[in-house]
Amino acid sequence: MASPRKRRVLSVASECAPLLKTGGLADVVGALPAALKPLGWKSRVLMPAYPAVISRIGRTRRVWHTDDLFGGPATVRRCTADGLHLMVLDAPHLFDRPGGPYSVDGHDHADNHLRFAALSWAAARIAVEGTGDGWRPDLVHAHDWQAGLVPSYLKYAGSPVPSVMTVHNIAFQGIFGPDQLDSVRLPSWDFVPDALEYHGLVSSLKAGLVHASRVTTVSRTYAEELATPEFGFGLEGVIAARRDRGELHGIVNGIDDAVWDPAADPHTLPFSADEPAGKRAARDALLAEFGLAAPSGPLAVVVTRLTHQKGVDLLLEALPGFIEAGGAVAVLGSGESGYENALGDLAARFPSAVGVRIGYDEPLSHRMYAGADLVLVPSRFEPCGLTQLYGLRYGALPLVASTGGLRDTVADATAERLAADTATGFAFADIGAAGLADALARAVSLYADAAAWQRVRNRAMRTDSSWSASAQAYASLFAELVGPLR
Repeated sequence: MASPRKRRVLSVASECAPLLKTGGLADVVGALPAALKPLGWKSRVLMPAYPAVISRIGRTRRVWHTDDLFGGPATVRRCTADGLHLMVLDAPHLFDRPGGPYSVDGHDHADNHLRFAALSWAAARIAVEGTGDGWRPDLVHAHDWQAGLVPSYLKYAGSPVPSVMTVHNIAFQGIFGPDQLDSVRLPSWDFVPDALEYHGLVSSLKAGLVHASRVTTVSRTYAEELATPEFGFGLEGVIAARRDRGELHGIVNGIDDAVWDPAADPHTLPFSADEPAGKRAARDALLAEFGLAAPSGPLAVVVTRLTHQKGVDLLLEALPGFIEAGGAVAVLGSGESGYENALGDLAARFPSAVGVRIGYDEPLSHRMYAGADLVLVPSRFEPCGLTQLYGLRYGALPLVASTGGLRDTVADATAERLAADTATGFAFADIGAAGLADALARAVSLYADAAAWQRVRNRAMRTDSSWSASAQAYASLFAELVGPLR
């Protein structure tokens, strides 16, 4: 008897690691297909053919074409790249331009709503029609607002293909005016509060939340938070309605534990929980790379976008006390110029204890997690966060605000957890400079007890942050929607 074929999922996103990455979304899109494969799901990822992507993918095969995709011809090309089964939307009038995927010179592309509506339209047509090589998905997985219109296009086409809408960050919604409905092929008759309308405008993300078969987000706590006015960004009612119908699922992200493996990382010195000697050598190397003196307290790292959401202002207020208590900090990131300048001023004030690199450097980020004692993540909100998971894996104890996925993945070093050997880091519920300063002081105190610090580090490094459990949750949800294959 022939074995059943693998079920097919089309993952639709604006970025995918390692081909193109601006944040954690790309890591998830790039890692989930491999985690789903042994569970019976074969994935293809559809993303735009930005110039940076075209330069990496090599030979391709044309599998879908239209003469008019919102203003010009477009072709979907299939290839295998970096272990991914990839389909790229080659539409030069939309994606062949300088700058990043969303902006140039700090300004969003004015036609972003059109560009990513086109991505969603192509995904929906592939789900309805299939591709030229005979492939058609059993389910479509749409990521964030850039793919938010996929479920809507499927609904308006009368397609039976189910869709899952995953919210990585609800703060970004893809909003545009109702005068653009015709240009993105959406019906004006559905411009109503229960569907496309959002405070007199159109929200691509809201459309996906309303029309998808199921909604997921990237941690259990974030799923709860999204149903509140504080975190819902005006969509809390939509989220609460899906939750009340049992159609909202919080599935925490994982990390690619082959890429993020301190025992075999090509970017740093090898070590593990069982062979920790390399951790000290990596720490010494990181201090030298940033030109810092060896601190008497913990060496902390910050790898983040420099924004208000990420709590950079809290760091600027709390770090001087941490440094005076014996700590040191290395920062890698870019963002708001005011924060970049203020961190530069902090480094000038404490030249032997603060090092700052503006920009992003993937190999350097690996070396920073490897060499750090602490990784600081004081975000005001954080849907899931991957930084703290990298920290756990590399024995850089996460010190986090107790919100979203940070709360779900880090066990605070309370007296009870220390006694039970279940602590994996530090968390603070009072999300402000005082709460962060208190957590930093607790970290300095624990660091003075070398044996206790080593126990927490060992527990952190043995935490399973892989995609294993999360992929199983996605596979179960997908199977529920698709049902038995005929």
